[in-house]
Amino acid sequence: MSNGRNHQLAALGFLGGAACGALAWSHLQRQYRRDLFSRHPLRRFAALSYLRTRPSVGTVRLLREYIAWEQKPLLRQRGVSLMRHVESRLS
Repeated sequence: MSNGRNHQLAALGFLGGAACGALAWSHLQRQYRRDLFSRHPLRRFAALSYLRTRPSVGTVRLLREYIAWEQKPLLRQRGVSLMRHVESRLS
């Protein structure tokens, strides 16, 4: 009897951990998108690096908005090169 109960608790623990991990991952994705327009340049840089791994039409649109908004030339140029990279991966 105890062995069956242990298996159930282990399965429940695994499913609970997977659900918590999925929630944390979802939160991180939203956070990185928000950080693209952060007032902290390092957060904006990290968000650009994150977007590099997400090639989509939505990413290109977001990068166009970012490039028009960004005031720091170095980060703006990084956004432009990233947008070109994403566009080339999509075509």
